[in-house]
Amino acid sequence: MVAVNQQQIPELLPCFLGLRMSKRLSFYGLVGLALVCIYYLAFYQRYSGYLERRLQPMISDIEIRPRTIKIQEPVTVSQAYITGSADNATITEIQEVVDQQRRAIKREMENYEYPNGKYGINVSKLEDLVMEKGGRPMRSVILTSWRSGSTFLGDVVNAHPANFYHYEPLLDYGIVQIRGPPLAEESLTRIISLLNCEYKELDQYLDYGKTHPWVFNHNTHLWRQCQAHKRICWDPRFVAKFCRLFPFQSVKLVRLRLHAAERLLAEEDLGVRLVLLIRDPRGILQSRKHREWCPAKPDCSDPALVCADMVSDFNAAVELSKKYPHSFRVVRYEDLSVDPYKHVKELYNFYGLNFHVNVKRFLDTHTKNDVGGVSSTFRNSKVAPFHWRADLDFKEVHEIQKVCATAMRLWGYVMALNSTHQKDFDPITNYQLQL
Repeated sequence: MVAVNQQQIPELLPCFLGLRMSKRLSFYGLVGLALVCIYYLAFYQRYSGYLERRLQPMISDIEIRPRTIKIQEPVTVSQAYITGSADNATITEIQEVVDQQRRAIKREMENYEYPNGKYGINVSKLEDLVMEKGGRPMRSVILTSWRSGSTFLGDVVNAHPANFYHYEPLLDYGIVQIRGPPLAEESLTRIISLLNCEYKELDQYLDYGKTHPWVFNHNTHLWRQCQAHKRICWDPRFVAKFCRLFPFQSVKLVRLRLHAAERLLAEEDLGVRLVLLIRDPRGILQSRKHREWCPAKPDCSDPALVCADMVSDFNAAVELSKKYPHSFRVVRYEDLSVDPYKHVKELYNFYGLNFHVNVKRFLDTHTKNDVGGVSSTFRNSKVAPFHWRADLDFKEVHEIQKVCATAMRLWGYVMALNSTHQKDFDPITNYQLQL
């Protein structure tokens, strides 16, 4: 006999109904129908037991495992799978872009003329300069203040092959000048982290960049990949790996004063070479009038503060020139603009960089004619520094000169005597920093 339990009764209903309807059938018909029902019941018991045994592991995965995960972490199996898959896809994408850029740098650096002992730099091959290979990049720093020609000079350095450009890494600090504690230490820690391609602790910097793309968009190599791979652009894992490929790094700083920046020169492992870029305060203040972010900020618009910083920078420059004669230099924007080829070649020699054909091409296209707005680097370089003579009236010039006399004398700028004199005089002298 086959045992029947309550759960199987619904399965047997068709059989019983069939028996009831079969009263008119012959005896043999009834026997045949009974045999079919008994066979059906035996098959059901056997097959359902088999299915239960086969499905048990799947049932355990679905019911038991998620409960265990929920106790440990507030995520389901499906969420964990999706998150893991997305992260694996991101890592794969990062690696593909890094591999692609590594090959591009190798091509870009073919036939490059390495210093090989010149300029005090013993570098003869690409691996000597690549961090992921254990090398040390050649690091160039420009330090100045707003509207002093740093965008132009920064782009001149960035025209060099295989350069990774840290453009104004203190942008999120706002319109302030950093002269000492507490911001000086904090900002220098960030700059050094960037120069070492360490982005793990730079969430504030990267988060700011997500809504202010100019943090990255002057970095031509990086921004090209960001445009094609938006998902990974601000991922610290990506930027760190990408940065470590580059044999040359440059930084432009407009918020940090020179005496506070000495640590960059003192860190011998960095091998930084730093240029202080100076401009006539009359030209600085005339140019800043056109920027909506400047007039309400004293550090930007007050001539007394601007020129006090210039005096402070002069005193620091004298000391640093004595202490770091091979890694610190001063350049005046006006000198650079009047004879860009001569001064850029000298600057490249100082940085230990090859005056590459790319750099010459940049100068050929950016120093002849005015193109674009106030932030453009396409300028008639011989005229650009001296617009203030026509754009400021003598009353404005006189007010600036009253509080800037010391700074102007220290940096070799000539006073305008009256409105007529202002229009056609030469405001610069032949200059060399007096130690």
